[in-house]
Amino acid sequence: MISLTSPVKTRAHGWPAGAKLLGLCVASVGLFSAPYLWVQMAAAATTLLLYSLPGQVFLRFGLRRLLPLWPFVVLVLVWHVATSAAYLGAVITLRMLTAVALANLVTMTTSLEAMMDVFRRILRPFSRMGLNFRAIELAAAMVIRFTPVLAEKGAALTLAWRARARRRAGWRVIVPFMVLALDDADHVADALRARGGFDTDKERH
Repeated sequence: MISLTSPVKTRAHGWPAGAKLLGLCVASVGLFSAPYLWVQMAAAATTLLLYSLPGQVFLRFGLRRLLPLWPFVVLVLVWHVATSAAYLGAVITLRMLTAVALANLVTMTTSLEAMMDVFRRILRPFSRMGLNFRAIELAAAMVIRFTPVLAEKGAALTLAWRARARRRAGWRVIVPFMVLALDDADHVADALRARGGFDTDKERH
């Protein structure tokens, strides 16, 4: 597993994780409530500026994390152009890219432990109601950790297909990708059981 945290240290690394997550929520609400293209363009330009301030290494590292979005960008744009709604398609595309880029910016400048601590404080009152927030913490941590791993394995499958065939991989790598994902999930489940699992698992046995 690898981390999404940037190796380049910035001033934002020292900011409280709760404040950054709250700012992300406010910015996301603002993006989704603004129907104007110029607002989305300004937000996208501002986000790109935030990426570029720490330097070229930070900028390249962050933009590489956004590459998995390109199929969704193409799909959204093609659909809206085909339905004569190019303006709306541009708004939705910029909104999606900016929102994901801002979320990526938060994860790049916030350690996983700091984010889990925020979730722990939020969920603590619900523990009295029987909520197993340890499982929720682990699930959130695994999503953050395994997303880049699965993205890299998908890219490796595509490259392997291109090395053996002239046609594009397309949907043909979906089945092997699912097998890889399920195999990773099985290994993680075995590792969790070997370490004791959760209280709910013990109660079932």
